[in-house]
Amino acid sequence: MTAEEDGPDLRHHGDAEVRGAAATLTDLAVNVRTGTPPEWLKARIAASLDTLAAYPDGRAARRAVAGHHGVPEECVLLTAGAAEAFVLLARAVRASRPVVVHPQFTEPEAALRDAGHRVTRVLLDAAEGFRLDPAAVPDAADLVVVGNPTNPTSVLHPAATLRALARPGRTLVVDEAFMDAVPGERESLVPGLAGLPGSVVVLRSLTKTWGLAGLRIGYVLAEPALIEALAARQPLWPVSTPALAAAEACCTQQARAEAEAAASVFAADRAHLVEALARFAEIGQATPSPMAPFVLVSHPRASEVRNRLRDVGFALRRGDTFPGLGPSWLRLAVRDRVTTDALVRALAAVGVR
Repeated sequence: MTAEEDGPDLRHHGDAEVRGAAATLTDLAVNVRTGTPPEWLKARIAASLDTLAAYPDGRAARRAVAGHHGVPEECVLLTAGAAEAFVLLARAVRASRPVVVHPQFTEPEAALRDAGHRVTRVLLDAAEGFRLDPAAVPDAADLVVVGNPTNPTSVLHPAATLRALARPGRTLVVDEAFMDAVPGERESLVPGLAGLPGSVVVLRSLTKTWGLAGLRIGYVLAEPALIEALAARQPLWPVSTPALAAAEACCTQQARAEAEAAASVFAADRAHLVEALARFAEIGQATPSPMAPFVLVSHPRASEVRNRLRDVGFALRRGDTFPGLGPSWLRLAVRDRVTTDALVRALAAVGVR
């Protein structure tokens, strides 16, 4: 179905669940990998501090990102996290009918609305596992935004499904902020990106797997003309020297191997979480085969459960701020087995059956 109404608070994000109380809560609300940044990455960032007297120079980081993905340097734009990229796209892309596929990360729609766009929502159905049918997107849509894997549903859409959305006269934006948490990064649109019709944009974030949310670093992969248009709307020196050092470090062979290993750990820990939650008859799991470092669940008293879990030390992400969801939904970050087992005991203690 499609909708154009306002409703959920698009500016609510998971960090609000733990702000001011992070030291006393087990954080299942924010999707940043625990135990990060790793020591070798901290060392690279710390070493960059000796050069802070000079203005940032992003050339080496840009080359590193381009080499990592096998694309020309002119197809890469470094940004202060993926969130900045959404703002740049909203300002740079001329669209008469932008469409955002929900439920998904709310910042793209918020950025489009702030830039004066009238946004059409395509709402995916929980009964269908939040799977995307390309036919649900209006033919007239000239800007389409979709996440893969999608936050908060944890759905990994087939690359073929997303390629079916690409067409002349349309800008297709795929938010792959969590793709490096998928083993093998399968279903990514980056391979073959240049051969797709229309304008296709892939956004990546380095904040999730590497624990750099406070540093703000991400990037855009797109055709050179669009990269130039986005860059023209950035301020001077938009990415700090420490963030550039982190981007370069995260594109090494060592980092790529570590990210792939972390993706495998996520997969095992996610399976343990899904199996543990299945013991509770009241908890419904939204995605048959979740593929991101978080899972979406439903409960008839979700708000009460979330508040009671907070009282015993666990922070969960409310789901009602995502268009297409409602008050019965919760998102949980995937953590290690010890944390999941503690959550199970807490769920039982607060009366979840």
